[in-house]
Amino acid sequence: MIGELSSALAVAGPDIPAADLDYRQLSPLIAVGATAMIGLVVEIAVPRRVRFLTQAVIAVLGTLVALALTVWVHLGLEDVDEARWPAIGSTGAEGAISVDGPGVLTWAMLLIFGAMSFLLFAERSHDRGLSEFIGRAADAPGSPGEAEATRARLEHTEVFPLAGFALAGMMLFAVSNDLITMFVALEVLSLPLYVLCGVARRRRLLSQEAAMKYFLLGAFASAFFLYGAALAYGYSGSLNLAEIDTAVSARGDETPILLAAIGMLLVGLLFKVGAVPFHSWTPDVYQGAPTPVTAFMAAATKAAAFIAMLRVLFVAFGGSSWDWRPVLWVVAVVTMLVGSVVAISQTDVKRMLAYSSIAHAGFIIVGLSGAYLGTQDGDAITSISSVLFYLFVYGIGTIGAFAIVTVVRDSAGETTHLSKWAGLGKESPFLAGSFALFMLSFAGIPLTAGFIGKWAVFSAAWAGDAWLLVVLGVLCSAIAAYFYVRVIVLMFFTDPVGDGPTVAVAGVPTTVVIALAAIATVALGLVPGPILDLAQHAGVFVR
Repeated sequence: MIGELSSALAVAGPDIPAADLDYRQLSPLIAVGATAMIGLVVEIAVPRRVRFLTQAVIAVLGTLVALALTVWVHLGLEDVDEARWPAIGSTGAEGAISVDGPGVLTWAMLLIFGAMSFLLFAERSHDRGLSEFIGRAADAPGSPGEAEATRARLEHTEVFPLAGFALAGMMLFAVSNDLITMFVALEVLSLPLYVLCGVARRRRLLSQEAAMKYFLLGAFASAFFLYGAALAYGYSGSLNLAEIDTAVSARGDETPILLAAIGMLLVGLLFKVGAVPFHSWTPDVYQGAPTPVTAFMAAATKAAAFIAMLRVLFVAFGGSSWDWRPVLWVVAVVTMLVGSVVAISQTDVKRMLAYSSIAHAGFIIVGLSGAYLGTQDGDAITSISSVLFYLFVYGIGTIGAFAIVTVVRDSAGETTHLSKWAGLGKESPFLAGSFALFMLSFAGIPLTAGFIGKWAVFSAAWAGDAWLLVVLGVLCSAIAAYFYVRVIVLMFFTDPVGDGPTVAVAGVPTTVVIALAAIATVALGLVPGPILDLAQHAGVFVR
């Protein structure tokens, strides 16, 4: 009887075709997700004494495998006819994602950031052989349970699969081709980060406060994004970015529902990049989160969010660019000013780097708001290629800078007050010299990667007739240079107070990260051509 019923349903039911999936396109995403899932199995199956090392090895190796698969995917991208501008790639997963040149390069960027961050996660040489993460997050700060967990040398090894899931969400976020997929990716990348911010071994109350602020404000911003997606659906009848663009171009009117949709989507995206006026969480979260997590967030989250913002604005709302470009001009100016000016008054290194990241978000928005897609031959620096390059050089320098922060310590852990960094150049020339290099790159000094990055975004903005933004950006860069140079003077030309800074012996993972970041900063400042060409040949977004 059951067989007869099944046969009847098979005859009467609709013919639902199977999803057409190109697993080569999806292989980097699958590899990162599988690595995170393997990490969950490790939590169950591997003994505690070797679990941390096992998780670290799996996370780094899985990320490198995904990076190799990303190169394979990039080599297979084909040219497409995208109106006036060159493009490579295609849509996939039934149109839910767009595996194109900018998206695949963002995958590579995120995986490099992820591998470097996982090396910082794996560092255990600073705190009596323990990592930066608390043994039992459920124990109250200062409680006997916390002391017992420390004596037992417990560690939260779940941080590796959590960061892996966040990385997978960032990768999906950057290539999402419809707003519902983008929202799901936003939540997948955000939820693990809320947890990771609250599991610091030292200064736990500050860490838990950071996690709570990030969670509450992040949930609020996600609600704005979702409401904006609903309004975009109400306007266009679709959540697909290309179909929204078709509706915008066909109707050609500036209805309140369209403007509200753009505004609410921008609220959610600007929050993730830390732009003013949605920046208030940034200094508190950067200061309170474990420093390896801060490095991961500052580089990878910003990169994924900016590429998602570019995709939404250029693909879905390109026909309405004169509605959103003036808004971004104002956001860029106030973000650059607030980040550059407020950073001057900071006395904590992590808070200073947080406001620095806000200023850099403003510089990136300058390039984005130019909305310049280049010429048909694809030779000019475009808004997309300039933002890609800037995000890469900024992320590399940021991870290197935060890696150095983990090494300057006292008896209470990391010492982030600037006064404690006086005389660091005498104590550790390598660390002080590397940090000075990153500061000079952030300031946009010639012969560093940061100079080429700023030149790229300013060139794209100038070509897009946003010359006033370029002038203001140069002035804000001069303001920002003051607090970067102030740190260099403090490290090399200021006598230390008391015994001076204490520098822990950096383990192999941290040393590798600092060295790679310093080499990349110099190399991309002297020979930027290969990476710039790679970004330039990525073309525009595929619809």
